[in-house]
Amino acid sequence: MSSFVFRGGRVLADHCTQDSCAITVVDGVIADFHAGDDAEVIDLDGGWLVPGFVDTQVNGGGGVLFNDEPTVAGIAAIGAAHAQYGTTAFLPTLISDSLDVVAAGLDAVDAAIEQGVPGVVGIHVEGPFLNPVRKGIHDANHFRALDDRAIDLLTRPRKGVVMVTLAPERNDTAAIERLVAGGVIVSIGHSDATYEQARAAMDAGARGVTHLYNAMSPLKHRDPGVVGAVLEDAQVYAGLIVDGAHLHPAAIRVALAARPIDRFMLVTDAMPTVGAASKEFVLNGQPIHVENGVCVDANGTLAGCDLDMATAVANTHALGVRVEDAVAMASANPAAFLRLSHRIGSIDIGHSADFVWLDRDLTVRGTWIAGNRIV
Repeated sequence: MSSFVFRGGRVLADHCTQDSCAITVVDGVIADFHAGDDAEVIDLDGGWLVPGFVDTQVNGGGGVLFNDEPTVAGIAAIGAAHAQYGTTAFLPTLISDSLDVVAAGLDAVDAAIEQGVPGVVGIHVEGPFLNPVRKGIHDANHFRALDDRAIDLLTRPRKGVVMVTLAPERNDTAAIERLVAGGVIVSIGHSDATYEQARAAMDAGARGVTHLYNAMSPLKHRDPGVVGAVLEDAQVYAGLIVDGAHLHPAAIRVALAARPIDRFMLVTDAMPTVGAASKEFVLNGQPIHVENGVCVDANGTLAGCDLDMATAVANTHALGVRVEDAVAMASANPAAFLRLSHRIGSIDIGHSADFVWLDRDLTVRGTWIAGNRIV
């Protein structure tokens, strides 16, 4: 058992006062909002105590690309890199690859969860069930449609969440329904679907949209596309990459004005450069480098992000979004999307003791996962 008293700042927890919070942790879980005489007292120095961030799209970090190291050690290195920036729960994300690599990634995440690697709650398989017209940096040589082998692999019982990004126009509705029935969280992405095709996928159970606007059919006045289907819908969750490059601020503001804010999630789409000294890596045999804070290949094609979640929160706040809402987009909302609101995403009794101390500038001063201070 351990206990803490946070004071001298703003606390985003329903059971605490606005400027202080006492927390008792037992076996990594918040047990009570009281603290013993031996509690560790932490002065927030005018900053914020917020729920730990939940990132559904983490390709890499700490110099590691998950595709290259689909291992427990690789996942641990990625998680440690992102914990520096307040991420306390994440999905290691595979960029389109062979089914053998997908299988290795799924098994590695199972093993990581079994071994108690901090933060890992499942896996995001981003492709290879995508559309080459909207491939982005993905290698279209790996693209394929869902078939029995792929569906059987993805729906096999796992220890964590399995999320799959796919293009609905390249995969029939019955296949999507089979994934959903098997417990997979389906998200639309890298898609050139028509409005009708996107709507059919949502009706079949697709629960999310991967990086809204990016790598998908845009909104046109006679052809609303995936973007139009999402902006019209009040239920599906939409990821946003708020790094100052992937999206124009006006596009973000339009999206937030069009639909409930609790259906938006901040994602980093992070690459190995996050939390690493080197700002270069190789993807699918292509050299990638960071240029003006953005990962690009030699042709200038966007290749994921050099973005951490605390920066995404700060960037979102800078667009005029309240801190409380920006934090929810990085914590409570993705937790709900993953159906893990009973465990993560808020500071509450029965939840994992995951919280972050942000200073006045929303820079991370401390990160706790299951009651253990990581940073």
